[in-house]
Parts: sequence; C-alpha cells; structure tokens
Amino acid sequence: MKLEVWHNILWSNYKAGVFSQMAQLCGERGIDLSVIQIAETESDRVGLSQVDMSRHRYPMTLLFKGVYSAVPTWKLIWAGVRRAATTRADMVVLAGYHQPEYMAQAFVLWLRRKPRAVFCDSTAFDRPHIWWKNLVKRLSFWLCDYVFCYGQRAQDYVCSLGVPLDHTFLRCQAAALPDDYKASEIPELRAQRAPADGAPLFLYVGRLSPEKRLDVLIRAFAQVRGAMPGGRLRLVGNGPQRAELEALAEELGVADLVEFTGGQSKERLYANYLEATAMVLPSHSEPWGLVVNEALHFGCPVIVSDRCGCVPELVEKSSCGTVVACDDLADLAAALEAAPRLWADRAKVVRACLKRIAPFFPKSAANAIMDGVCAIVAKRSGVAQAGSSVGK
Repeated sequence: MKLEVWHNILWSNYKAGVFSQMAQLCGERGIDLSVIQIAETESDRVGLSQVDMSRHRYPMTLLFKGVYSAVPTWKLIWAGVRRAATTRADMVVLAGYHQPEYMAQAFVLWLRRKPRAVFCDSTAFDRPHIWWKNLVKRLSFWLCDYVFCYGQRAQDYVCSLGVPLDHTFLRCQAAALPDDYKASEIPELRAQRAPADGAPLFLYVGRLSPEKRLDVLIRAFAQVRGAMPGGRLRLVGNGPQRAELEALAEELGVADLVEFTGGQSKERLYANYLEATAMVLPSHSEPWGLVVNEALHFGCPVIVSDRCGCVPELVEKSSCGTVVACDDLADLAAALEAAPRLWADRAKVVRACLKRIAPFFPKSAANAIMDGVCAIVAKRSGVAQAGSSVGK
C-alpha cells in the first residue's frame, strides 16, 4: 500500500516526531510512506525557532522554500491539484480543509475516487462563527472521506458540521521531546530545579499575540504580587504584542518581575518547565495547546483557559492542572495565588503530571493515524476491520 500524507510547514517539530514514528511503523507494516511538506515555515513562527532538520527522519518532499504565506495562492493550488491528479497513492491524508488549495486538492481526489482523509485540530471555540464560512467548511469535509480529529473537542466540532461520527478518528496530540528524554529522570530533575518556597515562577510559552490573552495574565500577576512578593512571571517567545505587553508591565509596576526572554533553544525551553511553579496558557483561541503537553512531560503543572482544546484530555479532573474561565481576571488571579499551595508536594505533582501525559507520545500518535489509515483502506475495499477505532 502507498500512503501520501500532506503537511503545511516543515517547522513543526512535533509533527516531525510523529511522521518519523509513522515511517518506522510503515516499514513494519509494508506500507510505502511519502510525506509532502508544503513550505518550510510560517511568518508567525519565524521568531520562535529555526527548522530542525535532524528531527525529520522520514521520506519527505518539500514543495516550496521559505514562508508558506509568501507563496502565491495560485502556485499552492496548482501544486496540490497537479499532485492530486497524478498521485498513485492508495490513500491520501490532506494537510487541512480551510484554504482554497486544500479544497482544490480534495476536489480532484474526489473526482478520482481516491481514498482521502484530512487532519483537523479546530474546535468550536477557535473563531467567531460566520454562516458562509461554516457552509464552506461543510463542503470541505464532504469532499473528504474521513477526518482525523485532534481530541474530543475537534471531533465534536466536525460532527457539528455534518461529518458522521463513524467517519472520524480520534488521534492524540504529541509534543516533540529531546531524543534523550527519560520520564524516569524527571522527578529528580524537577526536585533540583523547581523554585524555592515563597518564590513561585509562572511560565508562558508561545507567541506574544492578542489571542493568547497575555494582557490578562500580566494584570492577574500584578494583582497577586502582594501575596507572593518573591513571585516572577516569565514569557518565552516573540510576537507582535511584545512592546505593548512590556509597556503594560511597566504601567502596572511589575516590569522588574516580568521577564521577556524572546525565542529560545529547545534545551533552554525544556529547562524552563523544570524551573516553573506552573505553566499558564490563558488563550482565547487555542485548538489544542502543545505547550501543555510539554509542561506535563517535565513535571510542571498547568493553569489553562477553558477555551483550549486540550482541556478534556489533559487538564480536567486532574491533580496537575487547573482550568480557568477565559478573560476572567479574578479567576486567573485566584489560580495563580493558589498554585504554590495547591502543588506544594512536588514529588506527588510530578507523578501526577507524568501519569496524565503518558499516553501522549509521538509513537502513540503515529499508531492512531496508522490504525485509522488501515481501517479506511479496509473499509473502502469492503473488508471488515475487527476492532476498528472509528468513532471511538
């Protein structure tokens, strides 16, 4: 069997890990895998980190050098249509559904009756609902046979747009980890580097942009500084809102306690998780939130907005996470103030973090995709697939 998988940008280290595991599984199952990367990176990722080619250990074709958004739409459409019209793959998994180039590619595959699926990490909380956009999304999903959903909220979303439940596959979201990562070593590392009592460190990792609601985070931190005079807030990453956020910290009198690090190496990023009291993700729009995975892998508990896609799987009913109402300053401030007491037993918290995140490794994500692909091909061939995970 020949499998062709499309992805939008080469920059994604976490997808590199998943695709590398898929390549290994395909070798074991006698499947010929080909991954098509459309471009190297995207404009909002340039300031975060460089493309790490050492992580891409799978057969791959790169269509365009540079930034995805810099490629003219007609070129993207033409590349996708040409490939869709000539591919000999038995199964094609598309990179997305919401851009003209994806829809054109899906339409050609539909004309050819080629088995096809699409990745979707969107949820109902991502963006305001506009009726005509919903119609376009319904058409896009109709053009695809199946949808690989990143979590329960994504599955609920695509089903609300007309996709039958038995045409969806739940797949887990997995963060990129160091090659030498060992969960057994995290408790000791966390014990060595976690902040001292009375000096909590709150961490944010990601783009400095309006949808992340970092202004609310800084205001909440300023509110609780009296209760924790030794507390600090560290913002890792770059983005269009940096100057505005720095000015806000200055205005609130916490500029000396709020650190803007800019982009960092992966090694330094992982060290941040070991050093933090909690990782905070207050986003208004967050399809999943891979930084939550990263934090939990390093024994760092999380404070997460209720809009984040990962809430049902990673945070709810958890002793290593707190869910707060998005844009609720008082709720976030209360969570910050409670965090040092709530997670005072560091050894217990680390164990809870590692237990919660244990199923979310690249190999698990790769297995979920491959099981789905095999189930789709078998179903299209009229072969009963015992133990299929469709709709589960």
